[in-house]
Amino acid sequence: MQPLDQASPGGQTKGAPAPVGEAAGADDLRELDLRFAFHPFTSIHDHQISGPLVIVEGAGSRLTDSRGRTYLDAMAGLWCVNIGYGNLEVADAIRAQVARLPYYHSFSSMANDVSTLLAERLVTSAPVPMARAFFGNSGSDANDTNLKIVWYYNNVLGRPQRKKIISRNRGYHGVTVATAGLTGLASLHAGFDVPLPMIRHVRAPHSLWEAEPGMTDAEFVADLARELEELILAEGPDTVAAFIAEPLQAAGGVIVPPAGYFAAIEEVLRRYDILFIVDEVVCGFGRLGRWFGTETYNLHPDLMTLAKGVTSGYVPLSATLVSEKVWEVLSQGSERYGVFGHGYTYTAHPLAAAAALANLAILDREGLVEQAAKRGAYLRERLHESFGDHPLVGEVRGEGHIAAVEFVRSRSPLQRFDPSLRVGARVARASRDHGVITRALPNADTIAFSPPFIVTEPELDEMVEGARRGLDDVAAELARE
Repeated sequence: MQPLDQASPGGQTKGAPAPVGEAAGADDLRELDLRFAFHPFTSIHDHQISGPLVIVEGAGSRLTDSRGRTYLDAMAGLWCVNIGYGNLEVADAIRAQVARLPYYHSFSSMANDVSTLLAERLVTSAPVPMARAFFGNSGSDANDTNLKIVWYYNNVLGRPQRKKIISRNRGYHGVTVATAGLTGLASLHAGFDVPLPMIRHVRAPHSLWEAEPGMTDAEFVADLARELEELILAEGPDTVAAFIAEPLQAAGGVIVPPAGYFAAIEEVLRRYDILFIVDEVVCGFGRLGRWFGTETYNLHPDLMTLAKGVTSGYVPLSATLVSEKVWEVLSQGSERYGVFGHGYTYTAHPLAAAAALANLAILDREGLVEQAAKRGAYLRERLHESFGDHPLVGEVRGEGHIAAVEFVRSRSPLQRFDPSLRVGARVARASRDHGVITRALPNADTIAFSPPFIVTEPELDEMVEGARRGLDDVAAELARE
């Protein structure tokens, strides 16, 4: 077998297969997808009619489909391709790791060097003191890990009745059997018999819809803190184990918390000795213009969930960071329960760790987190200019390098569209026709913007203009309807 470093003159390893995108034509790929692929977060019925958009190449902030058309990716994949597509430094790091050690497990005290170095990097660079990193493959499984840690922690402390987890409506924390219930989106519960019975929800801190008319931010915050405390008291404080929250709620609508919100929430949690899980899957690694959302909102987590931006999506990887307070109790559990019976075949995968270390080095060396803050401010300014006075726009909002535009039937009085009109989804589809890939968020007529950090200002102008043209197209359709 020829070594990986012996490439043909054209740069491709001899005997290696051609890139998948060159192996079949666009129509063939479409038919193969319709025949064999089962898509997540997709209407099975609608997909069989419309078919897929097959992406075959990415470079910087742009994607190319199987028919050769290019698009600006206003979503960085799914909030994650922070360094942009086609970064050869990360590709080289992955390739070198494949040649050196493509896989080894971490069960039974086994380790590999790159995941050990990554654990050190994540723990020592965390925005608050943390003790250990536990690796997984996705934000979903990391939050599943968090729940098991929380339950284990309370069992070790002799509090087996503490099982309930409080989440928020419109929060997104995953789609496993446990985490789909933590996710506060009804569309992810329908048909699946979730949430599990120990999960509860409180309101999202979204003043547009949740605050009473005329409420100040301070009054709204006090109302939300009171709601949380009343729920804890009604359930019984000695039955509530943890509260989980994203610093900024991403998939649920890019919901920016009002000033003072988390300080008020944390005060309630401390009063009743309830653990705080901060889900940094989207917000972490620069998305809010700082390395972590925990810094942006001055949070004090007991557990942190990391994924997405840790590798910029190049290889699947997630991590749970465990505080010293929790780690000390977990260590005591060995005396009672023996082996910590949790983990995955691919926990601490060396390829993922190599990709993460290269990605983090690029973010650091090239100042991309600081650049994200600047580009994000420019993006929000352009969105306000382009959408702010539109009669169908209820709100333009965001923080750091993430933003959203929410559509309403009427601004005064404030009225939602009938959900059956699927206005957000139609605007996202129309934007794609104008060369911009944005995303319609579930349970809200809202489109999101979360571009790669390497995006240029002219590209941001194109994104905003393409989305505005998409809205104009849909507005004309609605007027005709």
